[in-house]
Amino acid sequence: MSLVKVGVIGASGFVGAELTRILLTHPNVQLTGLSSLHHIGQSISTVFPAFVGSFDQVFLNNETVIEKADVLFLCLPHGKSEALVKQCIDQGKKVIDIGADFRLKNLDAYQEWYDVSVEYPELRNEAVYGLPELNREQIKESQLVANPGCYPTSILLGLYPAIANQLVDPSNLIIDSKSGVTGAGKTLSEVTHFALKNEGFNAYKIASHRHTPEIEEIIQLISGEQIQCSFVPHLLPVNRGILSTLYADINPDVTPEDIYTAYETFYEQEPFVTVLEKGKLPDISHVSHSNQCHIGLTVDTRTNRLIIVSVIDNMQKGAAGQAVQNFNLMIGLDETKGLAMVAPSF
Repeated sequence: MSLVKVGVIGASGFVGAELTRILLTHPNVQLTGLSSLHHIGQSISTVFPAFVGSFDQVFLNNETVIEKADVLFLCLPHGKSEALVKQCIDQGKKVIDIGADFRLKNLDAYQEWYDVSVEYPELRNEAVYGLPELNREQIKESQLVANPGCYPTSILLGLYPAIANQLVDPSNLIIDSKSGVTGAGKTLSEVTHFALKNEGFNAYKIASHRHTPEIEEIIQLISGEQIQCSFVPHLLPVNRGILSTLYADINPDVTPEDIYTAYETFYEQEPFVTVLEKGKLPDISHVSHSNQCHIGLTVDTRTNRLIIVSVIDNMQKGAAGQAVQNFNLMIGLDETKGLAMVAPSF
């Protein structure tokens, strides 16, 4: 296959920089343009010195990046992608939106939770939710893919086999997730200030985090039931990683063997999801800087509860890596192309 012309809009943020780093080594990508709101005319190596000596492309405006590329990645805050995606779609471009604008089919929920208005509601009908392990075939045929949120990726991969196989009751889910500070983006704030976050660990946005409706919408599609879950996110004093601990009541007559078999069967052919052996639990350091998801299972027979621990790198499988996985599927490549990273050993 010839090289695919690719542009990245919003390349000066954490996700944009991570995505650029991956695309630079992708064998089928020609990186034709990067855009930034605040750094037009500057090189990416000026903003991120890690690129010095390797890549010095200058940030352009959005219109130029769209014009030069056949496939666009959008790494923008919620509410900022919609008009640009419309422009891309009208020009026949393929789009992977890493922001939140197209993740929810329920427009009322999106507008309520994100406090934005929707200008092109018809685009939501075209968008495919970009979790490859669930929607691989639809992604292959799509022009617009909505990259999932980082928390939902870890949570949904952890829960899917249990809910899809009716092994647990989805009406009483408790979701406890911890994220590194890069999940908050590059914009400075007291919440992620080193002096305040180092040596600290806190919960935040309890019962009000914007990923809640995304999690619930997909679980409802999987289960066929209207559900609500308790979702509590936390902020870890680390750069990268998400660890989600998921609690679900086991349905009657379901055995531990049924649960392990369901997970091992569903994920045995998945290149980026590993179900750990019985008795082993995952660690965020084991997936750092990789597109991997590790899942550990514990059946608490005393409480008849399944406890799932799911870990990902929020910058990779939670954002840029998964976006490249979707890109590969959209253009007919092996979905592992450019994503053969292994976590550092120490």
